[in-house]
Amino acid sequence: VPREVVPERAPGAKPLNVVFILSDDHRFDAMSFLGHPLAETPNLDRLAREGAHLKNAMVTTALCSPSRASILTGLYTFRHRVIDNQRAIPAGTVYFPQYLQKAGYATAFIGKWHMGVEGDAPQPGFDHWVSFRGQGEYYAPSPNYTLNVDGRRVPLKGYMTDELTDYAVNWLQQQKPGEKPFFLYLSHKAVHAEFAPAERHRGKFAHRTWTRPKSMPVTEEMIRNQPRWLRDQRNSWHGVDFPYHSDLDIDQYYKAYGETLSAVDDSVGRVIAQLEKMGVLDDTLIVYMGDNGFMFGEHGLIDKRTAYEESMRVPMLARCPRLIRAGTVVHGMV
Repeated sequence: VPREVVPERAPGAKPLNVVFILSDDHRFDAMSFLGHPLAETPNLDRLAREGAHLKNAMVTTALCSPSRASILTGLYTFRHRVIDNQRAIPAGTVYFPQYLQKAGYATAFIGKWHMGVEGDAPQPGFDHWVSFRGQGEYYAPSPNYTLNVDGRRVPLKGYMTDELTDYAVNWLQQQKPGEKPFFLYLSHKAVHAEFAPAERHRGKFAHRTWTRPKSMPVTEEMIRNQPRWLRDQRNSWHGVDFPYHSDLDIDQYYKAYGETLSAVDDSVGRVIAQLEKMGVLDDTLIVYMGDNGFMFGEHGLIDKRTAYEESMRVPMLARCPRLIRAGTVVHGMV
């Protein structure tokens, strides 16, 4: 683990506010400005239209915890050592928000931490903390289900995506423009399986259709040319023919995914609206990103965890008029 250093301010630099919004299992192509049939994302579309679409963003490890640890540390998985979804991040690990604190930022983490399955305690680098254990729940499974809010147990009252956004907007309302720059890390559970749309979006895409991937049907040519590993994967829990060893309907599954994503887009819109209300939207760098992709039949597989593009390529958008020309498309790999 690298030692912590004190960042130096560039001469004459004016600090930007920063909002980083992370979603879970969001495919790189599942945004309506890209023409996806099961996605309606007007607020993400706005970020692309008024900022930049970084179209070739990739994660190095297409799994929740390792990817999130890399985002927070800037380290590859073999260095930060969060190699699966159960492994807690090693004590003493330095997260980039710690540098922002030292540079005078107010910082907040709201949402899914998911490094180690049991812990949800506040972590270094954040003045304000809202999180939950492991994957979390879309809806509270019992009245006893709670969030950790600055070390206090607080019941989850409604739909997780909306409630996390409530906490984020409330924290932004407490910031006083011109006093301290702020950094908000809003980390959604959505759109992780098992997909559970908000009630207002349930059934939204019931009558939509989508085109199954060309690599999804089994053909003799594929059997001859595919590596043995891939054929074994198709016969496993990750195969599209008997997904998760069940009779899951892939069509309905994909539609529920798109419906669940709609609340994430609503969340982005609410954050933008709050920044506008505060008069700081154009002085704020907004970055939207997914932690990994998701396969719906590509290569005969579902889920993620592989180095296929649909698994490791993620959506990435950035808006900040002071830095980024509207409508920019970044073709280079990130």
